[in-house]
Formats: sequence, structure tokens, C-alpha cells
Amino acid sequence: MSHTGDTEDIVTLLAPRLAYFAGVARTEHVTRAAQEMQVPQSTLSRSLARLEADLGVDLFARRGRTVSLTRAGRTFLASVERALAEIGRAADEVRADADPAAGKVAFGFLHTMGAETVPGLIQAFHADHPHVRFSLVQNYSEAMLERLRAGELDLCLTSPVPDAPDLVARRLDEQKLRLVVPAHHRLAGRRRVRLAEAADEPFVTLEPGYGLRRITDALCREAGFKPRVAFEGEEAETLRGLVAAGLGVALLPPPPVPRPGVVELTVTAPRAVREIGVAWLEGHPDTPPVAAFKKFLLSKRGKLLPD
Repeated sequence: MSHTGDTEDIVTLLAPRLAYFAGVARTEHVTRAAQEMQVPQSTLSRSLARLEADLGVDLFARRGRTVSLTRAGRTFLASVERALAEIGRAADEVRADADPAAGKVAFGFLHTMGAETVPGLIQAFHADHPHVRFSLVQNYSEAMLERLRAGELDLCLTSPVPDAPDLVARRLDEQKLRLVVPAHHRLAGRRRVRLAEAADEPFVTLEPGYGLRRITDALCREAGFKPRVAFEGEEAETLRGLVAAGLGVALLPPPPVPRPGVVELTVTAPRAVREIGVAWLEGHPDTPPVAAFKKFLLSKRGKLLPD
């Protein structure tokens, strides 16, 4: 058997007996420890004897019902107390996270929703749940879905709305995308534009793998062309800066605040929108604060984003 297998076997064997060992070590009296832990004295004595047999060392020197730690016992106790304290802290943490009034929600969302949408959502939710805590993660769609599957997130706001058997996803709203052009561009005097009119322009886009990049590619394909990509980035406002510098045009959601140096044009054809949805792991049990925030998000269908 491998060393790893041996370690797993010994941990499985020893773990249930460690609290008993620590209790007896603390009191140095088997009867008193049994009373404090509310277990039969015979159960406690058998557990300690098996622990010593499995380890192959004497942990206690016995004098009737009174016991004292051997040198090996003192060494073992120091590590056992650290381990039990860590288990206690972990139990306290998960209980606190599940507290209906003051638990924690791990919530992921797109970078483009971090300036206004998410702070507004949390502010509104906090009006009725003032002590719920949030662990907030900004990322692109695929990375968030990976963290959702790994159990690191409870919920995420994402686009496109995922369609996968291990996830539950609900469409909440849609967001218009604009063609963003430099202030002195040939199209800058227009209010509306067909996407095909930008077919010969260099585009600045998010990198492959980002949901908005997939939507941009699909809309351009629908308009009859493949975008000539001049620059790729990871954040929408950086792309706006590149547009302002005259380095290309971009399809982007509305900015949190107007950006100088660019003009945002309504796209009349094809219909340029992206769907925003909330996703969670299928079959994953919700703590009360997660359930409350999920219910709150679902109540925002059709009114998640400003018009």
C-alpha cells in the first residue's frame, strides 16, 4: 500500500478518537473526562486503548483512574489541539455563513456590471438584509462558471446566459450594445447606424473566451462580415480608451459615465443586445442568505438594468 493510502487509513482510524484523547489529557482523569463529555467511561477507556494500539505508542501513564501524559502523549496533544481548534473554527465559519441574518453570499459578476448595477443591487438587498455579507468576484463568463462548478461561488450574473446540464440559469434582462466610434470619426455625426456600415473599420474587442467577444463576432457575422480585430483587451473601459485614441471601433454596453472622445451610436440592424442572466449549480443546497439573494435577483426580471 502507498504511503498516501497509509496516511488516509490512519487518519480515518484516528479522527473519531482525538476529541476523547484531548478531553482525558485536559482532565488527567478518565472518570471526570467521561462525565464532562457525557460518554460512558468504558467507551472512553476502550477508545484510548485503541488509539494507543493503532499508533503503537503509550500516550498516558496510568495510576488507577488518574492518568498523566507521556512524552509522546504531550507531543501528540499539541498537534491534536491545533487540529481540533481548526475544525472548531471551520464549523463556526460555515455556521456563520449559513446564518439567515448575517451569513455570506459568494457572488460573481461581469466587469461591466461592477460600476453601477451590482452596487445598486446589493444596496437594495441590504435594505431588508443589513447584516448579510458578500464575497464579490469580478470576472469574465467562462471563468465565473468554472468557479461556480468548483463551489467557490454561490451565484453569478453572466452573459450570455449559459445552457449546460449541470447549471441552472435564468434570464433577467437584456442590455443594448452600442457601436462606439472616435469623436471625429466619419460616423460620429450619426445617431443610428447599421452594423454593416462599419464592416471596413478596425475593431477593438475583448479577448476570445469573453461572452461579449462571442456576441460581437456573432453580430458582425449576422451583418455579413468578419471583424478585422486591431486590438484585444480584458476590460470594456480600456476598449473605450482605445476607441477614443482613434485605434478602432467597438461594440460595447453603455458606460457607467459618459466617456469623452467617443460617440455611442444605436445599432439598428442587426438587433444588438446581450442577455444578462443569473446562474447557479444544479442541485447545490442554498444557505438561507443565498436563497434570499437568489429570490431577490429573480424578482428583478426585466428591471435589472436601466432603460
